Amino acid sequence: MVVYALSRGDDDGQARVAIVAGRAVGNAVRRNRAKRRLRAAARQVRFPAADLVVDARRAAMDVPFERLPSDLERLTAEALEHTSP
Repeated sequence: MVVYALSRGDDDGQARVAIVAGRAVGNAVRRNRAKRRLRAAARQVRFPAADLVVDARRAAMDVPFERLPSDLERLTAEALEHTSP
């Protein structure tokens, strides 16, 4: 998965998260399953105030669910490091 982030100036503490899955992930059933898994993992993570786009990849279907929240946190932190304030 890939995370794109844009830090927001308002510090209301709420993150806006969009989860997308392109056709490369698979048919509609696989895309929806990938989005459901990522959505459930995102509920377990406390994100900083930012706009996030999580782009699912085919490999996200093979990762054990227990690892997804920590991967989301790590990728979000890396994405926010590379954005300008």
